[in-house]
Amino acid sequence: MIPVHSRRHLTKPLPTLIIVVAVIFIFLANTLTEGATPSFQGITWTNNLLSLHTPIVPSGVIQIWYLEAFLHPGARTQSWNLSKIPHQTKLLHASADRRKLSFVTEVQTNIQVRHRVELKKDEVTFDYEIENKSTAAVDLQWFQPACIRVGELMDRQQSNFVERAFIFTENGFTWLSDTRRTTNALYLGGQVYVPPGINHDDANPRPVARLQPVLGLIGCVSADGKTMLATASSTTHELFEGVYVCLHSDPHLGGLAPGETKRIKAKIYLLKADPEQLLRRYKKDFPQLQRSR
Repeated sequence: MIPVHSRRHLTKPLPTLIIVVAVIFIFLANTLTEGATPSFQGITWTNNLLSLHTPIVPSGVIQIWYLEAFLHPGARTQSWNLSKIPHQTKLLHASADRRKLSFVTEVQTNIQVRHRVELKKDEVTFDYEIENKSTAAVDLQWFQPACIRVGELMDRQQSNFVERAFIFTENGFTWLSDTRRTTNALYLGGQVYVPPGINHDDANPRPVARLQPVLGLIGCVSADGKTMLATASSTTHELFEGVYVCLHSDPHLGGLAPGETKRIKAKIYLLKADPEQLLRRYKKDFPQLQRSR
């Protein structure tokens, strides 16, 4: 039998040991969390909403209005309903592992868009083939494929999310709140970022910022500052921050000749919050844009 004084001596260090173990556990948990790579786990589509399944947001889903709109020239100064060309999208195939989707979209009149969406660990790839199946030229100037809802990721509202969203201008990485914003437009709310070479008359009828983007990238940073979501396309008509706490990188088409097919690629990235890493990925995925600058 252990004497009382000896038992006391043996039990004294236990609280300290428990505290030390707890501290080590917390440290390891934080280290693993900080080192974890943000990821997508699946993709689904229903009722024109594309759902990106990811544990990075509390609900487990980032939603995208897909496809949103196809536009005539002259959208800047006329009713949005006059600019939009009616379209209808049909899901053709969804893979069992929730990694691949294929669609066809019929755009009036006689324009067919065949598109594929593929999910990888930290990106979503979009491939579009837009074909004019008629014998006449079509004035389809640009389109809005993906309205990406980012409010939950940032834990921000329409009134303040621009402080956590960004583009790249001649000044480099630039928060949307620092883009010399304007309020003179047919529709108020949101802000449009028109790159060089695009006719402003064909841009979105929302206010156009004075600073121009030099890259086709627009993105945001998560509420905890650890994760960055961004999107880009191979032909940029405009970057847009919308009234659904959403971000767009909208591709430029510039019309279609009779029988012509144009191909466009787009990406959504989900990365650690590192602008340099994002730039490296963008330049690798869209090298033709670097040569054309």
